[in-house]
Parts: sequence; C-alpha cells; structure tokens
Amino acid sequence: MTNQKDIESVLNIAKENGLHLKHEGADINETGMDFQVVFAEDDSGVTWVLRKPRRPDVIERAAAESDVLTFLRSYVTVSVPDWRIHTPELIAYPKLDGIPAAVIDLEKKQYVWNMEHEPPSDDFVRSLAAALAGLHGADPAAASKSGIEIIKPDDVRQRAAESMDRVKKEIGVSEPLWQRWQTWINDSSYWPDFSALIHGDLHPPHILIGPNQCVTGLLDWTEAKVADPAKDFVLYQAIFGEKETKRLLQSYQAEGGRIWPKMQEHVTEWQAAYPVETAKFALQTGQEEHMQMAREMLGLADTKGYRLPPDDSV
Repeated sequence: MTNQKDIESVLNIAKENGLHLKHEGADINETGMDFQVVFAEDDSGVTWVLRKPRRPDVIERAAAESDVLTFLRSYVTVSVPDWRIHTPELIAYPKLDGIPAAVIDLEKKQYVWNMEHEPPSDDFVRSLAAALAGLHGADPAAASKSGIEIIKPDDVRQRAAESMDRVKKEIGVSEPLWQRWQTWINDSSYWPDFSALIHGDLHPPHILIGPNQCVTGLLDWTEAKVADPAKDFVLYQAIFGEKETKRLLQSYQAEGGRIWPKMQEHVTEWQAAYPVETAKFALQTGQEEHMQMAREMLGLADTKGYRLPPDDSV
C-alpha cells in the first residue's frame, strides 16, 4: 500500500509539471539511497523514469549532473539520459534503450546479472573500453566551460589525503590500512599527471547493454567530473578482479585510452581506499547502518568483504 501511495505522489508531481502518465503498470524502485524512482508510461507507450530526491543535498548535485548530461550528448558514443523535467522535486526523462548489465538484490546483497560475467564477453569489454576511451578523451577545457568541475592531478591527490585525514579523525581506521594509504599517497609513481572527464560511479547497474551485450548507454552521472581516469576502473576491478581489469585496460588502450606504467596498481590502491568514500557517505547521512558499514570497511569491525555500492542506477 505504501508503494502505491508513493507512486501516486510522484505521478502527481509529474502531472503538475505537464507530464501525464498512466497509473496502471507504474512501478517503483526503492534501492537507491539518493532517489526514489518510479517508472510509468505515457499515452503513446513511452516509458518515463521519474527520480524524486530523498534529501536536500541530492538536489545540489543533480544541478551539476544536468550540466554534465548537456555536455556529454556532444561527446560520448553511448546514450545518456535526456532530462525533460528538472526541478527540486523531480527529474524526469524517457527511459533509455537497453537493460542494466546487472541489478542489485537488496535481500541477498548481491548482483543479479543480465549478461555473461564470468568472464564478461569480448563484445562487452570492447564496447565498454570504447565508451570509456571516448569519455576520457573529451576536452577538459570545453567541459569546464559547460560548468563541469575540474580537479587538477595534484588536487585529486590532495583531496584524497584530506579525506583520509578526516575519516581517521571522525571515525577511525585500522593502522595497516592507514599505512597503506599513506604509502600510496606519498609515492608519485602511481599518480597520473593529467585529469580526464570521468563517470565517477561506474558499476553494472549504471551500464546499459543491448541484446549482443554491447554497451549502449550509461546512467547516473551524479559523480561525473574532470579528475583521475583510474577511478572509472575501481569498481570494475572490485567486481571482476585484477585479471579482467587488465583485459579491459588493454582494450581501453587499443581504443585510444591514455594509460601510464602503474595505472593498474593505482586502480588497486584506489580500491583499497574505497572505504573512505563509504565513510564520507556515512558522515553525510548520519545513519547508523551506513556508519556500521563504514566501520567494517575501515577495519574497525568484522569485515564482511566487498560491499555493493549504493544503487542509484537510473
């Protein structure tokens, strides 16, 4: 019953913004931590994605995402959302073709796959590599003019160090993990001397595929910015492992992606630092569930292994 009330509430907001959608067949997705999402059809049979922000801080980041999407349509070879409504109460756009590479089963806390993944197919790897090479090859100066945040290489490193300091001070971190972070932060051989336009939150629910498992679109650009290109490979490696990430990087280089000698090792260290992002999210939300997850990942409680990232996959 609650879901039906929530669906009706979101559809009414859409109606107030001139978008009339059918109540019959409308569905809701509650898995995202930032947005409540409803899917509904219009009279012509087009399915729409309706995103209702859960918190005020999401609205600010959505404004930045709108700038990114406008810029991306001229640069990327895959589909990205075309926001037709963007207000503090609602974001709405026609659903893109394709299906997510995977969705999250919240009860089991694991991915449910819509593709070959042990290992991923050649078509998936090649098309994802091509999409990333194209994205990372976008002109940073043009991105900046479009309002996209630019973080220079030295600043990426400095921000990472500051985030680690904050997490240690406000939550804590195990000594072995802290020492690993410091070794990485202080070794220039890991770090690229350039920045690139990145997606920033690239995991299977944000990757759309077609029937041949080729990547057709990318969703959820909330974290997009010009920063360290290695970050777009971190979740991939966490899921598929180092061997498959090496394969993706080889294809990425063949598609024109720019790499450096210790790029994969750098990806590995970003992966080891992923608890920082979880901890920052916990500090932002203030929810005990998120804080407990952060403490486990920081080595302050029994570690449960790799945790699925929050899913705002539409």
